[in-house]
Amino acid sequence: MPLMRIQLDSDRYTARRVVGLHRAGKVHRESRDAARAEVWRRGRTPAAEPVFVGTTNGEPVRLVYDVEVYRDVVG
Repeated sequence: MPLMRIQLDSDRYTARRVVGLHRAGKVHRESRDAARAEVWRRGRTPAAEPVFVGTTNGEPVRLVYDVEVYRDVVG
């Protein structure tokens, strides 16, 4: 399945929190749900849960997720 890379604007505090949760094997539900919603907004259908990849170093900080999406099927 193809992957769609999603970047969500964040702040440094939230980014640190998300990274800490990820390292502890937990999930930051709000950002995961936002990544899924962004996939839908772009017209694709998520095939799996978003996977946290990391953060960017720029300003604003962005949370990076990879989301498997279904291939477009034209019938």
